[in-house]
Amino acid sequence: MKYNSYVIFGLGKFGQAVADKLLEGTADVMVVDNDPDIIEAYSSKATSAIIADLTDPSAIKALGISNIDCAVVSMGMSLESSIMCTMISKECGVKWVVAKAGNERMGNILSKVGADQIVYPEEDSGIRTAKSLMASNFLEYFDVSDDICLIEMLPFEDWIGKSLKELNLRKRYGINVVAVKDGVVKEFVDPDAPLRSNEALLMLVHKNNLTKLDKNWIL
Repeated sequence: MKYNSYVIFGLGKFGQAVADKLLEGTADVMVVDNDPDIIEAYSSKATSAIIADLTDPSAIKALGISNIDCAVVSMGMSLESSIMCTMISKECGVKWVVAKAGNERMGNILSKVGADQIVYPEEDSGIRTAKSLMASNFLEYFDVSDDICLIEMLPFEDWIGKSLKELNLRKRYGINVVAVKDGVVKEFVDPDAPLRSNEALLMLVHKNNLTKLDKNWIL
């Protein structure tokens, strides 16, 4: 949904990315952070750029956000300031509050104190990466946890004919092959057997390592 006015609480990487995108449009954008250097950098770009302690309720109320349409609470690693900004935004009448959360527990807390939408940037980034790669070499993608995913893919051309022991995927790239699939899933993985082009690999991968499975990745 498009709004006419926004306030961004916290200008870390996520907050700056949101602010920069919103500033490409015509909406009014207020940015708030406790770092004077960051606020100085946005003073000529944003509608207003304000230094404030986002753990202080009175400082947040003093911002005058009652007429703001949408608030983005982007301090994903600071629960106290995220709670304060979320609660006071709703108390002041902000129509829609989007809150960044570092994990599901934090997301649940922010929902309970009034956030209308919770975003998990790290997880979303991993999913976007996986989906972009699925167009080329991923067959399936499943979330196992906040950090780990299970993917199914055919071996790269450079892998074919080599064994898992030879490729040493776990040690070199943090990839754990848990099964192979050739019509049916074979739970026993022979580390000495050469990989075949038509035999898919089921692999547990840390989401930070997904980019290593780019179709252009070469061992």
